[in-house]
Amino acid sequence: MATLRDRLGAVEAEGSANRRGSAGVEVVLLSDPATPAPLCPHGPTLLFVKVSQGKEETRRFYACSACRDRKDCDFFQWEDEKLSGARLAAREAHNRRCQPPLSRTQCVERYLKFIELPLSQRKFCQRCQQLLLPGDWEEHQEHQVKGDISITQLKRPSRLLSPLENKKTNAQYLFADRSCQFLVGLLSNLGFRRVLCVGTPRLHELIRLKASGDKNSHIKSLLLDIDFRYSQFYMEDSFCHYNMFNHHFFDGKAALDVCRTFLQEDKGEGVIMVTDPPFGGLVEPLAVTFKKLIAMWKKDNSHEELPIFWIFPYFFESRICQFFPSFHMLDYQVDYDNHALYKHGKTGRKQSPVRIFTNIPPNKIVLPVEEGYRFCPLCQRYVSLENQHCEHCNSCTSKDGRKWNHCFLCKKCVKPSWIHCSTCNHCALPEHSCEGPKDGCFICGELDHKRSTCPDISTPKKVNKAVRKQKQRKSNKMKMETTKGQPVNHTSVKKKKKRRERVRQNLCS
Repeated sequence: MATLRDRLGAVEAEGSANRRGSAGVEVVLLSDPATPAPLCPHGPTLLFVKVSQGKEETRRFYACSACRDRKDCDFFQWEDEKLSGARLAAREAHNRRCQPPLSRTQCVERYLKFIELPLSQRKFCQRCQQLLLPGDWEEHQEHQVKGDISITQLKRPSRLLSPLENKKTNAQYLFADRSCQFLVGLLSNLGFRRVLCVGTPRLHELIRLKASGDKNSHIKSLLLDIDFRYSQFYMEDSFCHYNMFNHHFFDGKAALDVCRTFLQEDKGEGVIMVTDPPFGGLVEPLAVTFKKLIAMWKKDNSHEELPIFWIFPYFFESRICQFFPSFHMLDYQVDYDNHALYKHGKTGRKQSPVRIFTNIPPNKIVLPVEEGYRFCPLCQRYVSLENQHCEHCNSCTSKDGRKWNHCFLCKKCVKPSWIHCSTCNHCALPEHSCEGPKDGCFICGELDHKRSTCPDISTPKKVNKAVRKQKQRKSNKMKMETTKGQPVNHTSVKKKKKRRERVRQNLCS
């Protein structure tokens, strides 16, 4: 979904690379690194390596874990690069300048003063996204300011704050009320008393609203989110400024202790983690972070698992289950208020691809019948209406909400728009190109694993033949697109036309 080329200046000259690792760049996760990763404004960086046809390049590099656009965080450092004392000092100074203007304690103090103000004096600067005290008014008098901020509005900060919609950095999509109400009701029915909300601010809000308005609701919530703007709306025990891609608490040990205390309350009973990471995020570092949160919750040598709802697109199922084999994907379609596509009510391929991955047994989770879900007695779980049980696969096989068809040659169910290709020996779209795999493993071409976990990694000479065939076909295609021995460059033709038009206009004037 997103690329690294915008933020990795030393790599972009060599070609674009997909952040997920399938097109050239992979994240390197070291279990016991010899030296700690250098810091950027978003905490410890991640180590990356560029891969070309199964071979790693000799130099690995550090880059920001949270930002995918170099304009938002331009950190780049070779793994073996030695920095001078002056450069290290300059980097530390830059990191300090990039931190929020107010400390966590100052935000809490301002919030307590703000709620004591009369309604007419409660103001919010929409330009600076900041609650204003009377002493701030003069500084913001030229800005667009919203007045009469009620206590109800303060309890729903996600509706007061403007969503961060930079797709290459944070892409802050917020749950629609339908999905949020369903999740809160489901968590209550399952008997959970505490919810660790990792990147789910709207769910955090609704849980707190239910608790304050319903005497029978005893659910508590703690929000971990990278958006520091929420600091001005919550006390220390309700919000921690946090980066889920590197398990970094921006406010240090104090915030980490808040999270640990929340997870270990009541001996760790009755708690669940609900997380909604950015869809462009790497699965590998997210899995490492979630395992650290699980370790924070787990005590002794217990084999119990922390209950988790991981909300992510369905096409990451194999990657998620690779790190968490006990996870299952639910058919429930999660939708968002401010996303153009992921909305409820759409049909066919336009349905939301976002699902819930969980280690809670599917037969314990009831999906709303009024929204078109039904219980399959054979699978012992709720499925979408068009997800029909396949007697050959012995399962309700659809992933995207449509009815899938069974292919006897592939021995599995496939999307209704796919047909079996005798050349590729598997099902694909009718207009697909038989060029071999573009994703998956660079060495053997299989799609169920990456180069780093390939069993043939010790024999780099066995480079995927499909890659060579793909290059040959591409070369032949380029030769076919020649006219009178010259390649057709449509971009240059357009530029020449524009240049001629400008010259003609100048001559006429």
